Amino acid sequence: MNFAVLVFPGSNCDMDCYHAIKHVLGQPVDFVWHQETDLSKYDCVVIPGGFSYGDYLRTGAVARFSPVMQAVQEHAAKGQLVIGICNGFQILLEAGLLPGAMLRNNSQRFVCKFVHITTEETDTPFTRKLDKGQLLRIPVAHGEGNYYADENALRELEANRQVIFRYSNPGGEVTPEANPNGSMQNIAGICNRGRNVLGMMPHPERCSERLLTSEDGRGIFESLLAGTV
Repeated sequence: MNFAVLVFPGSNCDMDCYHAIKHVLGQPVDFVWHQETDLSKYDCVVIPGGFSYGDYLRTGAVARFSPVMQAVQEHAAKGQLVIGICNGFQILLEAGLLPGAMLRNNSQRFVCKFVHITTEETDTPFTRKLDKGQLLRIPVAHGEGNYYADENALRELEANRQVIFRYSNPGGEVTPEANPNGSMQNIAGICNRGRNVLGMMPHPERCSERLLTSEDGRGIFESLLAGTV
């Protein structure tokens, strides 16, 4: 399975994603600079975390105009796979590939710690190796992870089962106390209606091997590979 990891000025999790894909999963992967316009050779595009363009204006607002994002739009429209992690999720929202927006964390502070999320849906290419309700211990690192959508958009997300991950406590209960950023309905990750585009704030690439104290993120990447067997 061929992966592309996009690189914007200010990306800082591109190396992490590359390592998880190439050295942990053993899959072919290329760095793709933000000025590229052709993603046709890739099966899955990864938009990594970081501070693209310094997060000027607001998170992801400048990156969405990069030449490569037109190629991402075309890639997604063909049903190919796209996963945006942290800043990548923010870019997908700004690009209109996913509904909603990101606000500043309700604490007004940058949050960097391990959290727990529950797996809400397993009929996506990103979760097919996980169990419904499976609890993942996975790190977050963001200042603007407070997911917001209006009532109609939230209703559609729930009706179409597009909420893929929610913040929960270690027992798997979705509670206000388990929410690290104020995200509406404890949303940690969503997909598009076609289920081939995923955005999530937690970082699966940072917990894909035992050395990192948790391997729970590995299941997301292995789910992608399961579709190639």
